[in-house]
Amino acid sequence: MPPTTSPTPPRVVIVMGVSGSGKSVIAQRLAGVWHGQFHDADTFHPAANVAKMSRAIPLTDEDRQPWLARMREEIIRSPETASPHVLACSALKRAYRGFLRDNRSDVWFIYLNGSFELIHDRISTRQDHFMKPDLLRSQFATLEDPTGEPNTLVVAIDGTVEEITETILRKWTVS
Repeated sequence: MPPTTSPTPPRVVIVMGVSGSGKSVIAQRLAGVWHGQFHDADTFHPAANVAKMSRAIPLTDEDRQPWLARMREEIIRSPETASPHVLACSALKRAYRGFLRDNRSDVWFIYLNGSFELIHDRISTRQDHFMKPDLLRSQFATLEDPTGEPNTLVVAIDGTVEEITETILRKWTVS
């Protein structure tokens, strides 16, 4: 059964998925539609994490802790306004999502779901990004599918950016 949402988004929406799934692009579009704030989780990574990923070294849970803590602080500081705070964040593990959610009902996840092949094709054409295509397998291996988790929408990414955004907005207004 799909989650029930309201026509207006909650205070915090985290667009999640593996690298190359379109998190940043979709989150920026949603922030624009909802007149909200946008933050890319990549900006919360400590320099050591970026350096590891740039060398195609997968991050460990220990590496991710300061990154997750910085994002959680951002979520806590998010203003309570009519417009949401939209973050693009991989949030690959259930534990990460739980940590970011912090038992709050006003934090939702949108999971951008796509096949390895589709995402590998996309990521292989990116220029000037620290996340290398070689790390995609480790991301898929780490990913714990959030389907069925509370306050989570699952959206296929096999369409255009416009189609994906429209699907999210349509699903959001299901009541």
